[in-house]
Amino acid sequence: MNTLERLEQTIAARRAASPETSYVAKLNAKGLPKIAQKLGEEATEAVIAAVSGSNEELVGESADLLFHLLVLLDAKGVSLDHVLGELERREGLSGLEEKASRKE
Repeated sequence: MNTLERLEQTIAARRAASPETSYVAKLNAKGLPKIAQKLGEEATEAVIAAVSGSNEELVGESADLLFHLLVLLDAKGVSLDHVLGELERREGLSGLEEKASRKE
């Protein structure tokens, strides 16, 4: 089991914890819009770190982004395996081909 899979399991377990003792539970208690907002904030911070920060800042913000993405996926009932399956499906396609294959 890799780090992301372990993190996914930890997030799922903490969802039902007390919001007073678990950040994941606290986010979930605030609802999906708050989780999505937090993911957006972390994405923005990662972009800023990429453009004007150090590599260490980018690594930290990227970790925050992945964590919050996993919280959002868990809240929506979407597994990491499902996302990885989609990436595997796209493997070998050029980005332009993949985008063209989507229905608008």
